[in-house]
Formats: sequence, C-alpha cells, structure tokens
Amino acid sequence: MRGAALTAALTLCHLQGAQAQDVGVVQSQILVLDPDRLFAESQVGQRLTDQYQSERDALIASNRELEAQLRGEEQALTASRSTMSATDFRAEADAFDARVRSIRTENERKARDLERGRELAPLALMRMAEPILIQVMRDTGGQIILDNRQVLLRADAIDITDLAIARVDETIGDGTDIGAEAAPIPDAPKSQDTAPEAGDTAD
Repeated sequence: MRGAALTAALTLCHLQGAQAQDVGVVQSQILVLDPDRLFAESQVGQRLTDQYQSERDALIASNRELEAQLRGEEQALTASRSTMSATDFRAEADAFDARVRSIRTENERKARDLERGRELAPLALMRMAEPILIQVMRDTGGQIILDNRQVLLRADAIDITDLAIARVDETIGDGTDIGAEAAPIPDAPKSQDTAPEAGDTAD
C-alpha cells in the first residue's frame, strides 16, 4: 500500500509538473501583482502617460500664449483710457475682467478633468487587463490575485507582474484599438499656469 501511495504521489507530482511546463508558468494558488509596475511598464500605461504629458505640455504652451495676448489687451486698454469717457472705460474694463475670469474658470475645469483622467488611467488599464489576468489565474492554477502594495508577508505566493505585462502587451498592445475605454484622459491638459489676473485698469 505504501508503494501504491508513493506511486500515486509521484504520478500526481509528475502531472502537476507537466501542467506547469505546458502553460509555461509556475503553478500557485496565491498570486501577487504590482499594479504600479503593470501601468508603468506596459505599452498601454506608457501610452496613457505620454498622452497625459503631451496634453499637459500643450495646455501650458497655450496658456502662456493666452497670457501674453491678455496682457497685450490690458496694456492697450490702459493706453486708451485717456481717449475714453470714464463710463466707456469702466464698461470696457469690466468686460475685460469678466473675460479673464471666464478663461480662468475654463482652464481650471480643464486642469481638473485632466488630473481626474490621470488618476483614473490605472483603473482603466486594470479593467482592460481583467480578462487577461483571469486567464493568467487559470494558467497558473491561481485562486486569488493580491495587490503587492497590501501584502506585508507572503508565503508560497507567485509574483505574476512580469507575466501580466507580457500578456497585456501581447494581447492589446498600447490599447489604441480598444476604443474610448483605453483613453480615459480628457483632451484638456493640465497646467499650473492659469489665465492672468486682469490688472487694475480702472485706476
């Protein structure tokens, strides 16, 4: 009986080893994933990061051009003060101030939208990667995937981050063919530069 049990155990180990060899990954019920690395090193994450930076830089440049334009308009308004009545000048100055406030409000909205998109981009990637991670679980015999940022001690756990990055890149590339879900960042880049305050043109 001991011989039969030993034979059965060896057969089971052989089958498990063959299964692991067939799928090309280590078998483990407990899997660990580094979401930050998945986003930073996958093609999708890199594309979304580049997109965010490009749009942010574009808004900074646009804001600087707008700032120069508004300063020019403010200077022209100030210069024309001597040729205008006090009533007309006050009306022009109020209209200019209202325009500056409107521009500033719009730029702040764009900045918030862009930052919100940047914050949601990793979540969008995880949604796209979910079926891929499920397949990784099946291939590895995994029962659970733990976020490595929440794991202090781990025994008999297999880190699948490298495998997940490779599978995501192979399956969806940079995500451009996935549609809007692959590009959650709005078209509004963020800038620390905002529209300039209107000068005290009424003095």
